[in-house]
Amino acid sequence: MRDEKLIGGAYATAAFGAWGVLPVYFYVMKHVPPLELLSHRVVWSVVLLAGLVTLLGKWPAIRAAVADPRTRLMLVGSTTFICINWLTFIWAVSAERVMEISLGYYINPLVNVVLGMLVLRERLSLAQGVAVALAAIGVANLALTTTGLPWPSLVVALSFGVYGLIRKTTRLESIEGLFLETSLVGPLALGFLLVLGVQGSGQFTAAGPGQALLLVAAGVITSLPLIWFASGARRLSYIAVGFFQYLAPTGHFLLAVFAFGEPFSIDHAVTFAFIWTALAVFSVDRWRQATRARRARRAAAAAQ
Repeated sequence: MRDEKLIGGAYATAAFGAWGVLPVYFYVMKHVPPLELLSHRVVWSVVLLAGLVTLLGKWPAIRAAVADPRTRLMLVGSTTFICINWLTFIWAVSAERVMEISLGYYINPLVNVVLGMLVLRERLSLAQGVAVALAAIGVANLALTTTGLPWPSLVVALSFGVYGLIRKTTRLESIEGLFLETSLVGPLALGFLLVLGVQGSGQFTAAGPGQALLLVAAGVITSLPLIWFASGARRLSYIAVGFFQYLAPTGHFLLAVFAFGEPFSIDHAVTFAFIWTALAVFSVDRWRQATRARRARRAAAAAQ
């Protein structure tokens, strides 16, 4: 059991660590228009995931999912929101607004809480309510003291939150789900890239084989961390995965400040202080809930 947790921790660290340094790839490729880069990400993910689905024998699950009308409808929704999330992320990196992406993924767990309350009718604890209020104050501070609402933060947080909510209510594993999502939008992405190629404005062959390989790598950087995440999540508790989740926005934050030279003003510091405090309150509350649940299960088992 201990070895399984160590392996799970290694997988989770690899997944969220990879997502944390993901802006580096898009920063290097920021000369490629965001929509074209998104299209490459989709097309090459389909290619890689098709190989994995074949290797892992997942085609029966794929066929069952496609045959179910509700699953097809849910996939349309999840595909829409993950594409919005990816496109916003790519655009923000090219526009040198990685700090706002970091903020968005920090507030994402709190967005999930609000969505769970509104859609799934889950109860909001006092601590969770305080955490959401603190996060709202932090976002409002940035909106009032700078040029307005940090919309990239809100878009990535909301789009990923809704995506996660849809996937939570859809019976599909990570690999099968991502394969179907990218396959759904894949023909549009491939058609767009072919049009660019015919027009001579595409970037795939514009700068030699090196750039072509980097564009193909978009499929790897999309799929591989997801596989690591799935492997880690199977071996770790939900609360442990939640703590690992903060690695990604922390990586974004450090890159924005120390690698990309984005400004970090006192207004940013105040906002992030509110967000980090909110996450501390939220995390402690979640840890306490998990501890109480674990004790209750042990007591019930001992009573039998």
